[in-house]
Amino acid sequence: MVDQAHLDALRAKYGNASGGDIFEPHFREVAQSQFKGGDKRKWPFAGVPTLLDAPSLPEAQDDEHFGGLDIALVGVPMDLGVTNRNGSRFGPRALRTIERIGPYDHVLRTSPMSNAKIADIGDVPMLSRFDLAQCHREIETFYRRLAGAGVRPLSVGGDHSITSSILKALGEQEPVGLIHIDAHCDTAGPYEGTKFQHGGPFRLAVLDGVLDPRRTIQIGIRGPAEYLWEFSYESGMTVVHAEEVGQANLPRLIERAREVVGDGPTYVSFDIDSVDPGFAPGTGTPEVGGLHPREVLQILRGLNGLNIIGGDVVEVAPQYDATTNTAQIAAQVLHTILCLMVNSGQVD
Repeated sequence: MVDQAHLDALRAKYGNASGGDIFEPHFREVAQSQFKGGDKRKWPFAGVPTLLDAPSLPEAQDDEHFGGLDIALVGVPMDLGVTNRNGSRFGPRALRTIERIGPYDHVLRTSPMSNAKIADIGDVPMLSRFDLAQCHREIETFYRRLAGAGVRPLSVGGDHSITSSILKALGEQEPVGLIHIDAHCDTAGPYEGTKFQHGGPFRLAVLDGVLDPRRTIQIGIRGPAEYLWEFSYESGMTVVHAEEVGQANLPRLIERAREVVGDGPTYVSFDIDSVDPGFAPGTGTPEVGGLHPREVLQILRGLNGLNIIGGDVVEVAPQYDATTNTAQIAAQVLHTILCLMVNSGQVD
């Protein structure tokens, strides 16, 4: 039996309302940032693609203050540090083509673009496509400028080697803590004459004095290279293997991550190969037996309120990503980290 009074009330409120008419105050605030002129929204498939559909502001790179941004979305299209399949140099471009991520996170109840000044400022300018060490010098220099301007970076790689130079810039004044979600610990030593390879950025960061290993947790670790990660254990990092991550264990894992990093400045680094290749095949070093996308999002959302000073999403190699699922997952993770950065330091 239909409750006629209830139906009449719904008809009175919504019968002549458009899709842009939102009444609940919190939802209305989000809607007002999206709808222009009633029920009109930007077409997701039109215009110049940017990371998370953020405003494009490449000219900010020429400004000492980066246009007064709170958070800069940055591409780092460099993959000279890979040990297996290359191609993550195309990761920033792949994520820029993903539409309909955001504007709202229903769990965190956050619309980041509405609550901070955020823009895609383009890619880190690098002068040589061949010289790995020079690329890292230029990455470090660029992020020092961002840090000096008080702009927090959220980056898309590129291979994971980029993170050591980003951390060298961000952790110069005070070593940072780290939430690291990955299949690999990435704490190996130099190989074949180079310290800049994607299997060792976090050893470099610790030895450079910019990463606090006792405030570092690495989640999702697995595969045949465990023997390479002794530095993680020796330095005091907390290592959580993929087999330890499951729905029943997530609350305790999140609590442990929050305990490890505490309330100090913390960086979030996400390697797409943390996700099982059945969900995310588009990466250079896939490892079977990985995390599910929902588990990754639950872990990240559980970090809400921590002091997040930056983050990155790395190792998306779109040529191995026939369905674009890998890029879709990576873009959703990028949006979730952005929400954490906007909410940084706020206690629920």
